[in-house]
Amino acid sequence: MSKHCELTGKVGKAGRNVAHSNTKTNRRFDANLQRVHLQSDALGRSVGMRISTRALRSVQKRGGLDTWLLTTDDARMAPEALRLKRQVRKTLA
Repeated sequence: MSKHCELTGKVGKAGRNVAHSNTKTNRRFDANLQRVHLQSDALGRSVGMRISTRALRSVQKRGGLDTWLLTTDDARMAPEALRLKRQVRKTLA
């Protein structure tokens, strides 16, 4: 299972733990991903995906998955989200 957000493409970052003795060890700061099912009114079904909690808050603030997909710029979306956006546009047209 990949560790990236399927809507925004957000991934983890690399960093270091620094101990009190100043020894440094590598670590990862993974994105906070949650498995959710979002309802798409245009498609008439729920879509299951792994998205970050930040993306989930953005979707809820905009009023749902369809609204988020249609109002967000393509450059800020992951390929999975672009596929969904094309499906939503096709059914609404």
